[in-house]
Amino acid sequence: MSLELAREVLTTEAEAILRLRDNLDTAFTKAVDLLVGCQGRVVCTGMGKSGIICRKLAATMASTGTPAMFLHPAEAIHGDVGMVTQGDVVVMVSNSGETDELVHLVEYLKRLGTPLIAITSNPSSTLAGHADVHLNLGVDREACPHNLAPTASTTAALALGDALAMVVSVRKGFRPEDFAQLHPGGKLAKRLLTVADLMHAGDRIPRVAPVTAMKDVIYEMSRKGLGITTVQDEGGRLLGVITDGDLRRLMEADRDPLARSAGEVMHRGAATIEPKTLATGALRQLETRRITSLVVTDPDDRVLGILHLHDLWGVGLF
Repeated sequence: MSLELAREVLTTEAEAILRLRDNLDTAFTKAVDLLVGCQGRVVCTGMGKSGIICRKLAATMASTGTPAMFLHPAEAIHGDVGMVTQGDVVVMVSNSGETDELVHLVEYLKRLGTPLIAITSNPSSTLAGHADVHLNLGVDREACPHNLAPTASTTAALALGDALAMVVSVRKGFRPEDFAQLHPGGKLAKRLLTVADLMHAGDRIPRVAPVTAMKDVIYEMSRKGLGITTVQDEGGRLLGVITDGDLRRLMEADRDPLARSAGEVMHRGAATIEPKTLATGALRQLETRRITSLVVTDPDDRVLGILHLHDLWGVGLF
């Protein structure tokens, strides 16, 4: 009995989303246009379970590049409506489209001239009739066995809200780097760090000239502690690198290794990476090539920094 009912609930909610997907039309595009063009904030409002969905929609939009907030409709009609200002767009969620608090709020929004997107399952409802754009959930039965508790309707509203937020973020050119800036804490932020965030730059870059004597090369590598040094021309462009492995091979093969210069010992074709590359991409490159360091360069091969495997360990990317 329990499993059978659970499967029925999931089936009902899944079918509600699939119907919603198949019935999307130009109204959805109009809603996206309103949200993309919003010069203020997206104000999401709904009562009860629909209010919870609105909180989620506001949070998702805010984290993907669209300023948004939740407004409780009961509090709104008792003073908080002053939070809605010129340039905002309001999104109302009500399965029936007849929620009293929302209907009362519409009267004020119309006087203010605020664009309204209504999400309901009733195209003939008061909210749908007053909205600039109406998005029809099309839910005619809840997953609740008694057809009372908001279930299929809230699931459909949640999914539609996610669809709106994602399409708007793409239209606005939202990038992973932007997401990282809005999520400075937690594991997501670590995954979205860039090479520029972690690299050794400035005076921490090991660097020598081609004419630098090997004793000074060894000193520079020891002082910077990265197991590598870059060999650069006078303009800071990368000519090659010398690694700990290069030093070991030199010691084994040359009777007088200290008589050599950096230009004689270095190897060209160093592994390089752009500073805007995500740290996760740098980690893949290090693992694929089985090396411990990458030289960070600009398009003109000027050295900007060094990224070491330990830098990625330090932020917990493993």
